[in-house]
Amino acid sequence: IITNSHVVQGCRRIQVRVAPASSELPGRSSILPPEGKTFTAQVIGADRETDLAVLKIDARNLPHLQFGDSESLRQGQLVLAVGTPLGLEGSVSMGVVSAVARQLKPDDTVVYIQTDAPINPGNSGGPLVDDAGRMIGINTLILTQSGGSEGIGFAIPSHIVKNVYDQLRKDG
Repeated sequence: IITNSHVVQGCRRIQVRVAPASSELPGRSSILPPEGKTFTAQVIGADRETDLAVLKIDARNLPHLQFGDSESLRQGQLVLAVGTPLGLEGSVSMGVVSAVARQLKPDDTVVYIQTDAPINPGNSGGPLVDDAGRMIGINTLILTQSGGSEGIGFAIPSHIVKNVYDQLRKDG
């Protein structure tokens, strides 16, 4: 599991809730989301420069998103930001890619995908998804004067996420 390092920094105990697979819900008719299973997670490694962390839970064959190609993103492309803004689990917002390879300062070593998809506190660590359902970034931060979404959100591109993920899994 990959998330932002600032989400897990300083935590004593980390729990991850995994929604059940649709095959585990035969004949379900309720509109309320199922509870899912909760697992205790362990931090495998964290990289503060990119603000990414890898977690491990004791489970196998979990549903997951495929990595998309953030290198092929274009300005104006539709994206979805998934997360838990302000504690509201499983929220999805839609927007466009405002800029690719955005640096917040001229000498920054990390580049971001900028999006106008509403990202609020609690979206950090959730995926930014393309129109094919592939993870093309990890929602990381917002620029705001009000404390909420003002349409200037940033995600770490999937090509950076994949590289850091592979390194953290290998070397911690």
